[in-house]
Parts: sequence; C-alpha cells; structure tokens
Amino acid sequence: MTTASTSPAITALPTRLVAGVAGGLAGGVMFGILMQMMNMIGMVAMLVGSDTAAVGWLVHLAISAFIGATYALLFAHWATGLAPAALLGMGYGIVWWVLGALLLMPATLGMPTFTFNNTAWQSLMGHLIYGLVLGIVYALLRPRLRHS
Repeated sequence: MTTASTSPAITALPTRLVAGVAGGLAGGVMFGILMQMMNMIGMVAMLVGSDTAAVGWLVHLAISAFIGATYALLFAHWATGLAPAALLGMGYGIVWWVLGALLLMPATLGMPTFTFNNTAWQSLMGHLIYGLVLGIVYALLRPRLRHS
C-alpha cells in the first residue's frame, strides 16, 4: 500500500489564502470607510447595476478578498516579514489603483479612463492604505495560522 505525500507548498496554500483573504478584508474595511466618507461606495455598487451603499460594500469587500487572495498567491515567497509584506502590499495597492480605479472601473461605467483628478489621488491614498493593511495583517496572521 502506498500513501500519497503532500508537499509543504500545497499544504501551506490554504494557510496563505486564509491570511490573504483576511488581510484583504481588513484592508477593504479601512479603504471602504474612506470611500464611504467620500461618497464613493455607491459608484462601486454601479459595477453590478445598483446604487445602494450595502451593495457597494458587498462588491467592494468581495473585490478586496479576491485581491488579498491573489496577493497571497503571488507574494508569499517574499512577504515573510512585516516590512516586506507591508511594502509589497502597498506596491500591489498601486497596481490595483491603476488596474481598478484608473482603468477597469471607469471603463465598465462608461467613464474616461486614466483621469488624474482629485478623486483619483484620493483613491491612490485609499489603495496605499489598503495595501499596507493587507500586508501587515497577512504578515501577522500567516505564521499564527501555520502553527495552529
């Protein structure tokens, strides 16, 4: 009888994903509060044909969890300490600012893309805060999950 062995990388994948999703949701809540204060959460709801804040929050948090999971998949090898994880998170926040806020969201809503106005710069700050929180929560949570 043979037994299948599971590689450490495959075993660590769920731990990384949980830490990434948790970090993404924590960053999403922080960023969402800022978006709510700037009356921007309704625009997120428009991505799914709604204009309510509740739908905007659900969509925003779903996107935040997805980005957190992809962060975990892409950067786990390098996000091993607090500072590298935070810096990678902020860099990834900038990537999603360009992809999401400057390109995909406005294109989906029929608005001009790559518009650099006051709202865009506020969005950059939100994405940087999101990435910072994502990286910090990921770095703090992943070792705890691995040893539980």
